[in-house]
Amino acid sequence: MAKILVVDDEIGIRELLREILNDEGHDVVLAENAAAARTARQAGRPDLVLLDIWMPDTDGVTLLKEWAATGMLTMPVLMMSGHGTIDTAVEAIRLGALDFLEKPIALQKLLAAVKRGLQQQPVKTQAHLTLAAFTRSAPLRDLRKRLEQVMQKSRLVLLRVGAGALSELCARSLQPVGGGWLDLGALTQPIELHLLEANRGGIVYIDNLALLTRSQQRNLAFVAERLDKYDLRLVAAASCSPEELIQESWDALLVRRLFEVTLVPPSLLELKDDVPEIANQLLNHLIETGQIGRHVLSTAALNALRNIPWMGGFSELRSAIRSLALSALDNEIGPEEVNRFVSKSSAAALALPLDEPLRVAREAFERLYFEHHLKLEDGNITRVADKSGLERTHLYRKLKQLGIPVGRKAE
Repeated sequence: MAKILVVDDEIGIRELLREILNDEGHDVVLAENAAAARTARQAGRPDLVLLDIWMPDTDGVTLLKEWAATGMLTMPVLMMSGHGTIDTAVEAIRLGALDFLEKPIALQKLLAAVKRGLQQQPVKTQAHLTLAAFTRSAPLRDLRKRLEQVMQKSRLVLLRVGAGALSELCARSLQPVGGGWLDLGALTQPIELHLLEANRGGIVYIDNLALLTRSQQRNLAFVAERLDKYDLRLVAAASCSPEELIQESWDALLVRRLFEVTLVPPSLLELKDDVPEIANQLLNHLIETGQIGRHVLSTAALNALRNIPWMGGFSELRSAIRSLALSALDNEIGPEEVNRFVSKSSAAALALPLDEPLRVAREAFERLYFEHHLKLEDGNITRVADKSGLERTHLYRKLKQLGIPVGRKAE
């Protein structure tokens, strides 16, 4: 017996489809609009979806796009419409729908399409979220359009960011399906041409220009000269000015090229009202990729997340959602868990001993700083060393001095 989700705003059609599919031995879940369909999909993966295109709140094609962008389009979808066009059908199938059924649907055609859909293998969820997932946030929709518009004319864009940055989310949104991803900040050795060939047509990403070592700057210059040859797009983020980089002995020509095309994306600090949707989509994506069990965030928990500044940006929020889900004892994550999770780091940040001698205050800040980045990088010493600008051996000594336990996770 298969579980089939039927999404249609006409009650007569919903009931008729349920009766037909029940007679075939299937378990049918009904949804009268996109909101109900989202709730049903979050509760579990159906074996098949029958999705109407024309609905009053959100149309079926938009919902299909949303599921595809959030990694939730892991089941076959049959689109239905009595007013569809060839263009609509082509668009739906391009987005991942299995077939397009024109209403009124002949019984044999319906049953044949359902049978074919149930024979499909589950689709593997994409590894990363993109801006396309956030269909209900106007600022994020606009950001996606600006990024795509810029990259149509330029192979390089610099994101001017500060606290709460969405840099990685922006870069992932430009990565073609199946395209390569090369993080120059994680590469400590001189780059070789076979790496560029392996990532042809993909994205070269730099989380923070100011953290690049001299050898990584040379790698960046090497890649920047070969973007056209290997069909690469370079997305870099910086919180500093070009003058500051030049003062740090960066090559002036390279800096000027990096800052030729810049974009200022909004930060999570500016997207406070969108944090609940972002958190929900992160949770759903972690569930669909098998990183966590099935959980839901209560309304109160989402409100608690909204009120946190998220100075570490998208990476910090993603890490928090994953940690909350992994440590949750119940299916529903409540505000108590959120407050308990953030209270330690928040209290530490607010309770820096500013009235103590400089040595004591500096040590407290360094402890908070390294604990924060170790959590963001899941204990990866190499990444924390790169971010902090320290050699790994120096970093190990510093962590030992501060009394921070750490395993030797290098990669």
